[in-house]
Amino acid sequence: MSASTIRSFHLSAFSLFALCALCGAKLFSAPPAITYLSPAGAQQGTTVEVTAAGLTEPTARVWVSGKGVSAENVKGKLKVTVAKDAVPDVYWVRAHSNEGASGLRPFIVGALPEVAEKEPNDEFKKAQLIEFTSVVVNGKLEKNGDVDCFAVRLKKGQTLVASLEAHNALRSPIDAMMQVLSADGFVLDENNDFHGLDPQIAFTAKKDGVHVVRVYAFPATPDSTIRYFGSDASVYRLTLTTGPFGDHTTPLAVQNGTAAVETEGWNLSPETRTLALTYGLPDASFARAARRANSLRVRVEPHPTFGPAVSEPLKPPFSVTGRIEKAGTDTSFVMNAKKGQPLTIQVESRTVGLAVNPVVRVLDAEKKPLARAEPPKINADTALAFTPPADGAYTVTVGDQYAGAGPRHAFLLRVLSEPDYDLTVPTDRFTVTPGTPTTIAVKVNRKLGFAKPVEVSAEGLPPGVKVAIVQPAKPDPNAVTLSVTANELLSVPFRLIGTVKDQPALTRYARFAAPEFDEPLADLWLTVTAPPKK
Repeated sequence: MSASTIRSFHLSAFSLFALCALCGAKLFSAPPAITYLSPAGAQQGTTVEVTAAGLTEPTARVWVSGKGVSAENVKGKLKVTVAKDAVPDVYWVRAHSNEGASGLRPFIVGALPEVAEKEPNDEFKKAQLIEFTSVVVNGKLEKNGDVDCFAVRLKKGQTLVASLEAHNALRSPIDAMMQVLSADGFVLDENNDFHGLDPQIAFTAKKDGVHVVRVYAFPATPDSTIRYFGSDASVYRLTLTTGPFGDHTTPLAVQNGTAAVETEGWNLSPETRTLALTYGLPDASFARAARRANSLRVRVEPHPTFGPAVSEPLKPPFSVTGRIEKAGTDTSFVMNAKKGQPLTIQVESRTVGLAVNPVVRVLDAEKKPLARAEPPKINADTALAFTPPADGAYTVTVGDQYAGAGPRHAFLLRVLSEPDYDLTVPTDRFTVTPGTPTTIAVKVNRKLGFAKPVEVSAEGLPPGVKVAIVQPAKPDPNAVTLSVTANELLSVPFRLIGTVKDQPALTRYARFAAPEFDEPLADLWLTVTAPPKK
């Protein structure tokens, strides 16, 4: 090919590209995207304007999980409306169009009034004055070196709880630090990693006057720089309250249907210590105990649950709440177990924001160690598989890997013995071309010898979408393959539900383990999109 021919080809290609751009034609179509939301939450009974970073499609629609929260895309900004009776919790937001859907992003609904952070507030002498006694500040450490300061008036003896939500709940890219300063700039208290990488302080004032809460951060993923970190994505929610604030519930787990739990925390009275529970999906692992300043997660169990004052011995399956009272000691429980019965022993503390890094041991009647497990990584919980060698009593002990103890060194010991299962899918978004089937692979994770057949069906899809089970040449009890066919363009949420014949208690939703977030989610998405033009 001659040089003139090559130049002619390049010019023609460039002209075609320019013509398409000038005409507004899309050379490539892509699903909408949302990288973060700002503000990342709202109060019950309010309507707020939210920036959805990454959302450039003005006609994209917006879906929100649960009930009581809705969102509308108005020229790239989200108009989010929260009902007065919306349950304080994390809701999930997804943008979608004819080309597909974005990943899920968290949006937190609370009960306190909310204000926006206002710059300049980098210096403690120029701190933003917070007039409310209880408030949520929606802020952002928007650039490297950014520091945010907030001034609050306290009376002697008042306890201020300052709690930041950033990396743990919102996956902001920051490892935040928080300090309480005197009016003349002396550090009176500080914290960094209270809930994961997020700080929290409960500070009791020694005298009347203005105190300053200062927030700054380092990158959540450490790098070679030594500086305060900030970015456009470094959003946070800072709760500041002198009112009731819950730390954890007692017990940490309840049987399904329990109406209320007791709470531990700060600024609690007998009237505010008891909280009603709100349940989510039928197979939800957790319920919510909500109070005015914050809400707490409570594990929901199908088996007996006990508080710290439990009579022994216990019979599997059971869940019992315990606490390590003295540094360097273990808390022990006795259980009666059967020979050859497979048991899963789990200890949860870090999962619910508490302080125990659990080490679990199983001892026989003569106190001889039979099994031991510790956290697989820093700030993680512990699980142990154990099969009793004989009928009889066994002691399960729980200690802290770093010999810690105190009110926040509470834990939940779960000893599971009943066969069970859960369902997982490899992604949360699926695409179908009209008239062409798409398959969805559902994995059946069988636990403790569960062997019964599991039926999988779709919930929430319109009538025009057909879902059928694909029968493989060689059946696999640990997998179910679905074939999805549709003829009309659509973009809708749905769920996959597993059932076991004559056992409604074994209903399970298929969940996707989002790489960013700790808890697998059941909200899936189906897009039926036009095939690409040839």
